[in-house]
Amino acid sequence: MAPPLIQLKDIKLTFGGTPLLSGVELNVAPSERVCLIGRNGSGKSTLLKIAAGLVEPDGGTRFVQPGATVRYLPQEPDFGDHKTTLAYVEAGLAPGDDPYQARYLVEQLGLTGNENPANVSGGEARRAALARVLAPSPDILLLDEPTNHLDLSTIEWLEKELDSRRGALVIISHDRRFLTNLSRSTAWLDRGKIKQIDRGFASFETWRDEVLAEEERDQHKLDRKIVDEEHWLRHGVSGRRKRNVKRLGNLHALRDQRRNYRGTAGTASLAAAEADQSGKLVIEAKGVTKAFGERVIVDNFSTRIQRGDRLGIVGPNGAGKTTLVNLLTGGGQPDTGTVRLGANLETATLDQHRESLDPKSTLAEALTGGRGDQIMVGGKPKHVVGYMKDFLFAQEQRGTPVEVLSGGERGRLMLARALAKPSNLLVLDEPTNDLDLETLDVLEDMLGDYEGTVILISHDRDFLDRVVTSVIAPEGNGKWTEYAGGYSDMLTQRGADLKRESAKTQPAAEKKEERSSAPASAPKRRLSFNEKHALETLPKKMETLQADIAKLQRVLDDPNLYVKDRKKFDDTSAAIAKAHDELSAAEERWLELEMLREEIEQA
Repeated sequence: MAPPLIQLKDIKLTFGGTPLLSGVELNVAPSERVCLIGRNGSGKSTLLKIAAGLVEPDGGTRFVQPGATVRYLPQEPDFGDHKTTLAYVEAGLAPGDDPYQARYLVEQLGLTGNENPANVSGGEARRAALARVLAPSPDILLLDEPTNHLDLSTIEWLEKELDSRRGALVIISHDRRFLTNLSRSTAWLDRGKIKQIDRGFASFETWRDEVLAEEERDQHKLDRKIVDEEHWLRHGVSGRRKRNVKRLGNLHALRDQRRNYRGTAGTASLAAAEADQSGKLVIEAKGVTKAFGERVIVDNFSTRIQRGDRLGIVGPNGAGKTTLVNLLTGGGQPDTGTVRLGANLETATLDQHRESLDPKSTLAEALTGGRGDQIMVGGKPKHVVGYMKDFLFAQEQRGTPVEVLSGGERGRLMLARALAKPSNLLVLDEPTNDLDLETLDVLEDMLGDYEGTVILISHDRDFLDRVVTSVIAPEGNGKWTEYAGGYSDMLTQRGADLKRESAKTQPAAEKKEERSSAPASAPKRRLSFNEKHALETLPKKMETLQADIAKLQRVLDDPNLYVKDRKKFDDTSAAIAKAHDELSAAEERWLELEMLREEIEQA
């Protein structure tokens, strides 16, 4: 076995009272692909900075193979005094590196190289930072949320670029599809320690659940043992002093073990405050066109959005996704065409850029608007500390300035503000940015249970597949097309064109497709929103059909009906035949979904 390129041994680090890292071990061999998983605030980014040599731990050792090159991608790059993005990228090259690679990667990532770093968007900053760490072709890449602020086409390009390289990778990301396609081993940072398996992210969630279940059983056994020993202490002490002292010492040790146990962090309690039901028709757009100067953003687009729909909007940065959403929701006026909004609409919006957050305000002030200790949730007052806890904020963070919150904490704060407002139409712009996987799961479940309508802009392919019922994608020159199903369904319907584009971008695409389609790499199957909805509503539909059939049968039971009213006989016979067909189809569909649900629960 090859010696590790980088080795962290017994790493310890404490901020405040609770240790952030306590005896962490991490080895990364040549060409290894590791995904580093953990809750927001668990210390993943800090550990990556220690691996990069940017943070000094309180204890432990860091070893890097002599001569090995290491490059670290931070969440927020520091451009220093560089005048252009190309100068920033070239500054990351070591003596002997090919300067052409810097220019080539800048172009591949959609930059000119002449951008002023002081004026770039979040997506442009991320692209420049990626070009800087990729250009030297390092032996080991440490990537902290590399897909944040990137559009889908750039994410897929990056995926293929990283897959084609021979260097080692350590990746922190919330993008399930990205991790599934690239990782070969998983390091789980949990409560200050790392557990590692030689399997990629596709196996992680099942393995994690097994580990936590075993831990829960062990804690239950410990609690029972303490109860038994305390019962002995009260009722069973004998005259043998030496044995009693030893047993009492063991009881104290068991109590210390229980007291020092760090339980897992809870899950966020996400629930949207729902307004009264909207009309069945939520939005109807006919022939909508919008242009800025000579550039057409939306050209002759039409759609109907019904109550309960989950609409995903995808496309490259700058394609006009936000403009399209504004047109659909009444935030902007089209040049031509009409947009009709349904009755009784109450809209809540999540802002991707978090521009509405005052960085100097405290967490509590951001939630209450600076007005007292109460926040209105669904039209009812709730104490701000209780609402903070629903979104995994500690009471002690009440006075924490927004500017020092982590990316994941700011993401949860924006969700908390958006979901407090009563709504029957949720407009979410990149809601998954910086959220950990557990919170993403809760967000998916919340959207599945939400009775209103959802319009979602996202670059997270797995999240789109799990949540939306249709996808709107740009076709170029202002043309937008709506496809039924999730992101993967959209790719299937678009067909060969998208595959050819991907193949041109990266020759290794065919190899990637083979690997990503292998059973071991498949993401864990879950019921889609449509499937869950059908499973819940089909029994009622079957009961209604059975009642209709019984009613129609009573009409046909009249032996004189054929003679008295031939037309009524024929109409009733046709209706009962149709109802039997619908009942048969509904029963088959329900049985199919019920079997699928059982298979998923047993998997």
